[in-house]
Amino acid sequence: MQRPSPTHLFLVRHAEVEERYHRVFGGRIDMELSPRGREQSAALAGWLQRRRLDAIYASPMKRVQQTLGPLAVNGAPRPVLLDGLREVDFGDWTGLSWDEVRRKFHVSAFEWLNQLERASIPNAENAATFRARVEPCLRQIHASHSGGSAAIVCHGGVVRMMLSILLDLPLPKTSVFEIDYASVSHVAIFPHKTEVQLLNFAPWRDAAP
Repeated sequence: MQRPSPTHLFLVRHAEVEERYHRVFGGRIDMELSPRGREQSAALAGWLQRRRLDAIYASPMKRVQQTLGPLAVNGAPRPVLLDGLREVDFGDWTGLSWDEVRRKFHVSAFEWLNQLERASIPNAENAATFRARVEPCLRQIHASHSGGSAAIVCHGGVVRMMLSILLDLPLPKTSVFEIDYASVSHVAIFPHKTEVQLLNFAPWRDAAP
C-alpha cells in the first residue's frame, strides 16, 4: 500500500535581534535585527529558496518581517501574516534581563516554560491561553496545505508551542530542544504520526559551504 504524502511544515525562528535584547525577555517588544541577524537572514533565505514551498506564514512582528526580507526579493510566496503567531506575552517579565528576573521574582530564567505552564508570571499569557491562539493557526496551515509544504516564520516560544502540539508533549518538555536564531525545524505530518526530519538546523551555522 502506498504511503500517504505527508504535509511538510518548516518551523522557522527569526534571526538574531539587537544586542540590547540578548538574554532579555523580549516577548511583545517590537525589536529589530542585529547586523549579524541580517547575515543570518540571508543564509536562511538561500536555504529556503531551495525547498518547494507552497506558502509562507509569518508573525507580523518587526524581527520576523526583517528576517523575511531577503526571501521576499527572490520570488518566494508572499507571506500571509497571522496575528496568532506573535511571540508569547511575558507580562511583568517583559524587558527584564535573565538576572533581573532572578533578583525580582526569585526564579531562574531557564524555568520560563514551567512558569508559563503554572501561570506563575504576573500579567503574562499562560500556556493554555498561548496554545489557544497558536493552535488554530497551526491547524489552519496544516489543513490548507495537506500533502504540500509551508514555512511558518515566527518566534522561539511559538516554535516550541507548535512542537508541543505536533508531538503531543507538555510545553515544558520542549526545553530539551534548542531553538536557535534563524533555525529551521522540519516536521512531516502523516495521518498516523508526525516525524521530525530536522531540528534546530541553522543554515548560517550548519549548511555546507
